[in-house]
Amino acid sequence: MVEDMATKYQTIIAFDLYGTLLSTESIAKELSAHFGKDKATSLAGLWRRYQLEYTWRLNSMIQTSIDDIQDQYEPFSSITRNSLSHALADSGVSLDDDSIASLMKAYDSLSTFPDVSPALKALAEESVITAVVFSNGTQSMVTNSVKSSPDLGPHASVFKDIVTVEEVKRFKPDPAVYYHLAEKMGKSKTKEAMGEMWLVSGNPFDVVGARAVGMQAAWVDRAGNGWTDQLTQSDAGKPTIIVKGLGEVVEGMKKHMESNANSSSHILVH
Repeated sequence: MVEDMATKYQTIIAFDLYGTLLSTESIAKELSAHFGKDKATSLAGLWRRYQLEYTWRLNSMIQTSIDDIQDQYEPFSSITRNSLSHALADSGVSLDDDSIASLMKAYDSLSTFPDVSPALKALAEESVITAVVFSNGTQSMVTNSVKSSPDLGPHASVFKDIVTVEEVKRFKPDPAVYYHLAEKMGKSKTKEAMGEMWLVSGNPFDVVGARAVGMQAAWVDRAGNGWTDQLTQSDAGKPTIIVKGLGEVVEGMKKHMESNANSSSHILVH
């Protein structure tokens, strides 16, 4: 079915979930019931920091091609729980098992950013676009968030598929996960085919990872600080377009494709 969609629709847009559609900072509301607002905000930030750090460390440790090396992959649900424990320990506080379980359940119902709902409503009218969710999360976590969360659930039908990294057992920005997305979308791994897909993400590391394999990428700069990531200095290491909110993505993509369909140039959408 995915291959049929890939040939029918002109453009594939893969939306990152955590930090793009869903605000990981919104978990602070649940944490505040235990620690107060200020402490909760700090904990939420630390929790997210360790969550991402764990994925990057595991990417470096996974060596499944060597028989005597243990596969170090951990599902994102375990990473999320373990990074919470790390954040709590670093902050000198603790929670009982029931409270941690409650927080993990709340993670499936994170709030969306304010610009998400109107953008997805508009996207539903774009018949030439195939929108999918593309996430580090487990299939269970992401499906629960997309279909069951109060904010995102009403727009679940906008997404034609949910693609996660579980099958490849790697995390963004490992090239394998972007090639996995291409396979799911019926695309080859050629530069031309990869360049026909767009990533939409609020995470710079994700944008750089997608661009490294030839994908186009729209970086969502809600803070308005501009692109500051300096890992890769070439244009190929920068977003194809920068938008201030999800509502600017489709327009920005169209402008880019109209001006130079095969260009990897860097433009700012006002």
